[in-house]
Amino acid sequence: MKGRLRYLKIVEWSDEDQCFVGQCPGIIGPCCHGDNEAQVYAELCQIVDEWIELMIKDGKALPPATAGRNVAERLLLAA
Repeated sequence: MKGRLRYLKIVEWSDEDQCFVGQCPGIIGPCCHGDNEAQVYAELCQIVDEWIELMIKDGKALPPATAGRNVAERLLLAA
């Protein structure tokens, strides 16, 4: 499984910027933008993949997952 699947990725329309903006909370804030939502998502996935590769290469621990089954279960238990 690709490491990026462990992290929530958000692409949303920005009225202020008049474009789609992508971010991955817990990893990187707003980091890519464009007029095509799918292209912004693809670029965001590439950025997250590169970020994870750099963290692993540098021997740094990855942040806790923000997406996936375990996250949903933890949220239900916390509610």
